[in-house]
Amino acid sequence: MPEDSVKVAVRVRPFNQREKDRQAKLIIKMQGKMTMIINPDGNNEDPKKFSFDYSYWSHDGYLEENGLLVPRPGSNYASQRNVFGDLGQGVLDNAFEGYNCSLFAYGQTGSGKSYSMVGYGANKGIVPITCDELFKTMDANTDPNKRFEVTFSMLEIYNEQVRDLLSKDNPKGGLTVRQNPKLGMFYVENLKRVPVGSYEEIEKRTEQGTASRTVASTNMNATSSRAHTVVTITFDQIIKNEVGSETKKSSVMNLVDLAGSERADSTGATGDRLKEGANINKSLSALGNVISALADLSMGKKKIVVPYRDSVLTKLLQNALGGNSKTVMIAALSPADINYDETLGTLRYADRAKKIKNQAVINENPLDKMIRELKEENDRLKRALDGGGVIGGGDVTMSPEDQMQMRKKMEEEIRAQLMANQQLLTDNIQNWDQKLTEARHETDAITQADHREMSKKKTMPHMVNLNEDPMLSGVVFHFLEQGDTTIGRKDASPQPKICLSGLSIQKQHAVIYNTNNGVEIEPVGNHGAKTKVNGLPLAGRKQLCHKDRILFGSNHLYVFMNPLKPETDVDLPAQITWEFAQKEIAQAKGFATGSAGMTKEQQIAQEQILEILPMVSEVNAVSEELNKQKNFEVVLISAAAQEGQGGQKGTSRSKDAARVMVKMKNLLNGNTWLWERGKFMNRRYLIQEMYQRYLDGEDVSHIKKEDDPFWEPTEDVLIGTANVFLQSLAFGLDFDDKVVITDYKAQEEGFLFVNVTPCTQSGKPFDEEYFVESPNELLQKPYHFKVTIQSADINKPRFSKGVRIKYKDYKGEFVETPMISGSLQPEFKHSKIISFSEVTQEHLTFFEKGNIAFLVYGVQEDTVHDRRLLKLSTRELRQMEQMGNMADNGRRGTIFGNDAAVSEQSHLKTEIVLLQRKYERLAQKEKRMQQLCDEWSKKQPDQQQFEPFLRSVSAVANSSGTRLKTRVQLLNQVLQAQKFVREKHKLHQNGESAAQNGGQNGRVTKSNGKDKEGSSACVMQ
Repeated sequence: MPEDSVKVAVRVRPFNQREKDRQAKLIIKMQGKMTMIINPDGNNEDPKKFSFDYSYWSHDGYLEENGLLVPRPGSNYASQRNVFGDLGQGVLDNAFEGYNCSLFAYGQTGSGKSYSMVGYGANKGIVPITCDELFKTMDANTDPNKRFEVTFSMLEIYNEQVRDLLSKDNPKGGLTVRQNPKLGMFYVENLKRVPVGSYEEIEKRTEQGTASRTVASTNMNATSSRAHTVVTITFDQIIKNEVGSETKKSSVMNLVDLAGSERADSTGATGDRLKEGANINKSLSALGNVISALADLSMGKKKIVVPYRDSVLTKLLQNALGGNSKTVMIAALSPADINYDETLGTLRYADRAKKIKNQAVINENPLDKMIRELKEENDRLKRALDGGGVIGGGDVTMSPEDQMQMRKKMEEEIRAQLMANQQLLTDNIQNWDQKLTEARHETDAITQADHREMSKKKTMPHMVNLNEDPMLSGVVFHFLEQGDTTIGRKDASPQPKICLSGLSIQKQHAVIYNTNNGVEIEPVGNHGAKTKVNGLPLAGRKQLCHKDRILFGSNHLYVFMNPLKPETDVDLPAQITWEFAQKEIAQAKGFATGSAGMTKEQQIAQEQILEILPMVSEVNAVSEELNKQKNFEVVLISAAAQEGQGGQKGTSRSKDAARVMVKMKNLLNGNTWLWERGKFMNRRYLIQEMYQRYLDGEDVSHIKKEDDPFWEPTEDVLIGTANVFLQSLAFGLDFDDKVVITDYKAQEEGFLFVNVTPCTQSGKPFDEEYFVESPNELLQKPYHFKVTIQSADINKPRFSKGVRIKYKDYKGEFVETPMISGSLQPEFKHSKIISFSEVTQEHLTFFEKGNIAFLVYGVQEDTVHDRRLLKLSTRELRQMEQMGNMADNGRRGTIFGNDAAVSEQSHLKTEIVLLQRKYERLAQKEKRMQQLCDEWSKKQPDQQQFEPFLRSVSAVANSSGTRLKTRVQLLNQVLQAQKFVREKHKLHQNGESAAQNGGQNGRVTKSNGKDKEGSSACVMQ
């Protein structure tokens, strides 16, 4: 049987508007079949190179003609038609030959998967072009002995559950995936397969499935980018031979839009105690493992087990990967530097996939033989069922209960197989034209409803949905007829006109009034109905304007459209998107959303904040509904506060080193936990699973706390950080001060009393006169300084159970104080000597720009101090929390720069202390110079010698500290002593001369006596 490698293509999209606004850098280059990726932080690192069957450049070099993107003359732009010509046409050709075909789209959310697969507007993707060409080829058939039958199905895999997107009724827990024991292949039981007779019918059914996806994702709080969508087109050719018998040539085309690949890597929940229980990305991870195993098999490795059974997705795509299928993968690439890691991961994934070998065969069987074999198989299954299963003699090692359970399971499998075979028999026996006519009646009804909807959109105010997936936006409409339109849950009495379900939707949620004066919206009663208009909570009746954004509950986001009064704010964009509405909500919560002047790290943090905010709102809503007494909040934590990196060697203060995290707070006792983004996403996924089980009727209130995604064991919490900057050490000065402890919101949590002082190797401080004029004087000399944590003053009483301090030394090693309990003013009396054997320029940079970040931790206890809180619901507790936050001097959650502002204040305070100390030294110098000048001016003119005076002043100018006066006095003593010796020697010589020359002796003696007296006085001094 010939082997056929999986064909792999990669395609890079243009910059989106957000990337243009942020002046993103292009990291992808293509040359022929080769794709290169450039590391934006690689410091001249060579690009990584990958080779594929096709590398499509769709980043630039195109023109727009009536909405259609075409290559500019001379450019290498790959249009939708180019991609179809290479990939889609091959799928089509293989289908007519009778091969199974599969087409995968892989890549991170927003990388262009949907554009390549489905397309937008006039730029149709591979799937619609392939379907269109399929029916064109069928219509061109002139052979009377050949007829065609096409069926269409569409399903979604989310959280390991299969949903039929063409059916309104999906069982709880999703459709069952079973294995055909004869063929070994997996199939979805009771999946609706619709006969279609034209491309237009497929288009209508696709729209139906897309609308179903939208409603389901909103109601189930599911994120569409985490769901896999599988469209299956079964194409049968029934050929009659000369003797009148018929042969069926069958092809199954699987067109798969995979979930966003970033969920598999960058958001991994490292360290989460519940990591193993999460289904997050289970399908994508399993798909990666299958691809790796198949790649190893193709390389000749033995004893490789391909883990098809690890997920629903890999079960259903077993044929496409390593089986009976011609398979193509298209990997969508983001061109922006901000997505480097994700794009590199996509390229590596695609590089593994191209090694897979498939063994495709033509699926051709005589119809009579197929029908006969199916009947024989059914007869055999019925006999097994009548015999009570097929356990045979039974296993003597099994208990009667186990045997009963196995018998029950096998009977269930037999019945399912009987039903599947019977369906195949019906499909082959029932008249195709009759089945197609029945399906067309249903399709026509959908078409007529669409036409009515189109005409109403032009004449009636309405709401249209927004979704983070552009494919799912604008597919759900709610029309607001004259009068009152009630909004709420379907279990309300009377039932609302617009029924919504999902988180934070009340039975009677809101009312919209459409009168001659306009359209107004009002929340219902005082039941805590959560509604926002243009990002702000709806407190009372409000007039709605064209293009207003309305959020019901946690997930139902709409744009209000009023064709009768289309006037709108001139600042609004032409098209309102989900991203615009979410930014608006973020701004209302106090988060910065503009990107002007931001660094790359800040842009990434902002992207993550905008991504997580709606998820946090959703988890808070689940907490309220399940009464979990927890509150969640997005926070931005500096790297220093998170990891204690402030004291790293030579590192400068960085405003960009921040991490997006989620704080969980126990509303009964104030205990808090900080979760990394990946851990929160993992927990959020588990919370969604729990909530779905709750909706399915399961009692989730009594699960073990270890299995509860809302529960965490108590741990020491970071109260805040205190930063001490080290410039004083470069001048030999100590730092002794009360340093403020601030939390992530830059709010004061207490004070830390810290001393950092130069010392000897044994730890003895230098006297207070020690001072270094220039830091360069320290180079190539040993240096020691002592860090002393004296005590702390903590504000919040709940931390009286214990406080400890943690910080990093110059080598990056953590130093920790003992835990001091029973006091809000703990005395640590901790000290540590840090020594440098020889000061280098790196050390001086550390002094100049570095700091020590003291992390202050408090003990938390899982106790409730105020028993009255137990009587309050989570909603009431959260309202109390929000009121408390508003009273906290009005500061909101997390805004870029708060942490930096506190750091800057600490830094400026250190500089002020240093400048004060320098000023004191200079003042001492000035005072001593004035003393010297006064002393010199009081001397007799014959004693005012300039040379000694200059040396004295120079000594003061070039020295430092309170030792200045002493040094000058010693210098003068030496000079005067030398002068005295010279004068004495000269006097001795003059004495001998005076004996010969008479009366001059007395005058000289007097003069020298004065000198002698002065010299003696100087020596005495």
